Amino acid sequence: MACDLTNQRKIEHLNILQQDEQINRCKRYFDRIYLSHRALPELRFAAIDTTTTFLGKPLAFPLLISSMTGGEHELTERINKNLALAAEATGVAMGVGSQRVMFANPEARRSFDLRQYAPSALLCANLGAVQFNYGFTHTHCQDAIDVLDADGLFLHLNPLQEVVQPEGDTNFSGLAAAIGQVAAQLATPVIIKEIGTGLSRCDVERLLAQGLRYFDVAGSGGTSWSRLEYHRGHDDQRTLGLTFQDWGIPTPVALEQLRPLGDRITLMASGGMRDGIDMVKALILGARLCGIAAPFIPPAMESADAVIRVIEHLRLEFTTAMFLLGIATTADLIGNRQLILDWPGT
Repeated sequence: MACDLTNQRKIEHLNILQQDEQINRCKRYFDRIYLSHRALPELRFAAIDTTTTFLGKPLAFPLLISSMTGGEHELTERINKNLALAAEATGVAMGVGSQRVMFANPEARRSFDLRQYAPSALLCANLGAVQFNYGFTHTHCQDAIDVLDADGLFLHLNPLQEVVQPEGDTNFSGLAAAIGQVAAQLATPVIIKEIGTGLSRCDVERLLAQGLRYFDVAGSGGTSWSRLEYHRGHDDQRTLGLTFQDWGIPTPVALEQLRPLGDRITLMASGGMRDGIDMVKALILGARLCGIAAPFIPPAMESADAVIRVIEHLRLEFTTAMFLLGIATTADLIGNRQLILDWPGT
């Protein structure tokens, strides 16, 4: 029964995302950051170098197709296959949705067996960290890594979603220590990520003390999992889902709060980014990699080529923004706050 519920939830999530446009809160928090346009960029557009590396792998530009789905269903298998093929073809990174489902339903493993489609791409596995309080151990993490032949492992934190979700797991006590113990037993880099309500400096410092170094702030402003679960909840949970639909730390604010930690951490940014300009701004605020998820779902339902077209357009936007800032390489963007234009009220 548990395997059927977990698998069905994945399909319900995809259906709801297509039916309710307001799940994308579209706050456009990055629009509040003004950049210094260069009328004389003194660059050849064709010479701009957008390449970077992450977890030791080269990327064409700092894009992560962020975690979305997986499970025993033709739709989830097709989406992940098309995303993996597109990641390989364009030289970007990809993370899969939560792999918890494959432990309840072994048939779901097929949707995560993606290395065959992306032999050289940077791929990241994914499990909910709260599951360490419900019987999961480092062996579950290793299995999730192995099925994907993953380069990294996301451990996601989602307390709001779990509270609003009808079948949510809400025991988050002692979780920082549990995460630290599991990460210490894995050879694969572990990345802590939220799913759309942000990581605070307090949380990052607590996990730093446990030996974690990679963090995806995954702030608010884009997909609201609280509103999504509202559609699945009952009575008080439905009210909670709407009340908290905009709860969280906006992604650029989360990045700014973590700036004092400097070289002690490696930051990723996701949550509410929808174009190459947002990506450039995230790097200026200190991120090394930018995750985008929901905009890839419709094209991934269609074909790998459709996903490739979206990625190529994002890269064009990203490159154009670099050109208009007079920046020749991605490395020159990261943490370069001189590119931010002071503006009253910002």
